[in-house]
Amino acid sequence: MRLRRFVPVVGILCVSMLGVPASAIAQSWIEYTDLQDRFSVNFPGEPTVEDTTYTSQYEAEYPARVHTRVNGESRFSITVVDHTNAAEIFKARAEDCPPDAQSDCSEGYWTVDIYAAPNRAAHEFLTRADEVTYFGYSRIDRVGGHQIQLINPDRSRSYVEIHMHENRLYIQEATVPAGAPEPSIFGQSLRFLDVEGRVVRYMTDYANGYPAPARQR
Repeated sequence: MRLRRFVPVVGILCVSMLGVPASAIAQSWIEYTDLQDRFSVNFPGEPTVEDTTYTSQYEAEYPARVHTRVNGESRFSITVVDHTNAAEIFKARAEDCPPDAQSDCSEGYWTVDIYAAPNRAAHEFLTRADEVTYFGYSRIDRVGGHQIQLINPDRSRSYVEIHMHENRLYIQEATVPAGAPEPSIFGQSLRFLDVEGRVVRYMTDYANGYPAPARQR
């Protein structure tokens, strides 16, 4: 189930990243919500959704869904990797491990694989970049993660947020042409949702794998 509504025009009129009239932008940007992957974000129109698999640092394969919208020369995507069944995935892998396998093939290594997930995702962007212009800590509603800005070999720019919430890895990426403004209407709109579809906002910092702090009402 997906719920959608148009974002307010007031916020859109300040955005000219796509090189089109503000009236056209106002007609296309929507607030997109996916209850299965538990997030909402502003997209320039309805994205396509692709089911795929994601290989972790320790070579486990997790189900993932990629939500993508291409608008002119710009591309916007949210990849959500579902680690909620990591224990079962590693248990199945352990059955096929050779006797001399290293510990990362063992059943109990699933927790390490989850802790490694944000860094593994960041590594992909850092190694593909022609130039990394920013790499630092980021928080969304007290959920910590990475923020990366980079220049690609074709001189386009990518803006990336990577966060882990309730054993789901969120990789948010916007790539725009060289010289285009930062796509803040997309980059600043990501929100995490609970099972009932409500926005999650914590009172103190959240760390995946630890007890969740109290939430704002």
